[in-house]
Amino acid sequence: MADRIVPRGPATAVLLAYAIFTVAATSRSLVQLGMYPSRAPVAYSLSLVAAVIYGIGLVAMWHVSRGASTRVARAFCVVELCGVVAVGALSLAVPAWFPDPSVWSGFGSGYGFVPTVLPLLALWWLHTVDRHRAGTA
Repeated sequence: MADRIVPRGPATAVLLAYAIFTVAATSRSLVQLGMYPSRAPVAYSLSLVAAVIYGIGLVAMWHVSRGASTRVARAFCVVELCGVVAVGALSLAVPAWFPDPSVWSGFGSGYGFVPTVLPLLALWWLHTVDRHRAGTA
């Protein structure tokens, strides 16, 4: 099991952040969609999409820490980053669709811009995993 990376330090922080954002985005979007479905359906639905992406990313990165390839996790980080940028830009371009914020609206400003930084940190961690496995760390 030489390829197995035990989550420590930055890896633990990345995995914990993904776990928190999975729970937070899921909870927020389900409550908003359940209580106010017509108030901001675009924003609430995009929060649910973010929750699903966070969940898949968390599982993929957990598998990386257990020895799996980084390819799937890297792909989801790129999808996540594209989502944050697209929704962030859309929330500024069409603010009427976002009367209530979503996880990624304003580029994650409601969450201290962590949604923008998180995929970048995850991509950095995945890069370090690849370097470690290649023996160049």
